[in-house]
Amino acid sequence: MTTVPADPHTPCARPGAPSRSSPDERIARLVAEALGPARTVLDAGSLPDPDAARLPFGDGDFDAAMMLCNAPYVPDPVPRLRELRRVTRGPVVLLAPDPSRVRGFWLNRYAPEVLAVESRRHPPIARLAATLGGVSTVRRVPIPADCADTFDEAYYARPELLLDPAARRAGSAWSFVDDRVRERFDTSLRGELRSGEWDERFGHLRGRPTYEGSLVIIRATAR
Repeated sequence: MTTVPADPHTPCARPGAPSRSSPDERIARLVAEALGPARTVLDAGSLPDPDAARLPFGDGDFDAAMMLCNAPYVPDPVPRLRELRRVTRGPVVLLAPDPSRVRGFWLNRYAPEVLAVESRRHPPIARLAATLGGVSTVRRVPIPADCADTFDEAYYARPELLLDPAARRAGSAWSFVDDRVRERFDTSLRGELRSGEWDERFGHLRGRPTYEGSLVIIRATAR
């Protein structure tokens, strides 16, 4: 991953430099593969003002650009994507949840309100691709069972970890639901883990080395 320093006049770092907000290293490698052999990569997550209407760069300044659309600091990615396309002459790569697939996760049984928030706050994949223009490909991301990231699907095989309030606080959608939802989730999941019902319904996930949920990589090349 690549970081752009807060000073826009400082040259962009080369691929391989650490990002301010990075996914699990195995997922990061997939993003890096999608970026290809670019020498200069604009990492939207490292910019000082995620809400700025215009980026302080010229047209086509970068070989490639990337953006993590599941990061909590991205309120509406579409305006930023238009700018990424403007300043990038090569591929723009997004790591994003597909809102049409969000509710397929087992969490929907215990906290449907959380996934309802997730499905509303992320634009459809087709809209993201259309915003970037050119030719787009979409690849589903295999999430490792021991994923080091903190989004809800990262715990697909480790439901006990989501009982930790700190793990839930790391997932931004939980901040949009009230205490009653969190308490009901804790009580119902804890009870079904104790009774074995969770494992009867979803225990097959514990043995899966990866899980393909809602997370995708979108790669859009210029026209």
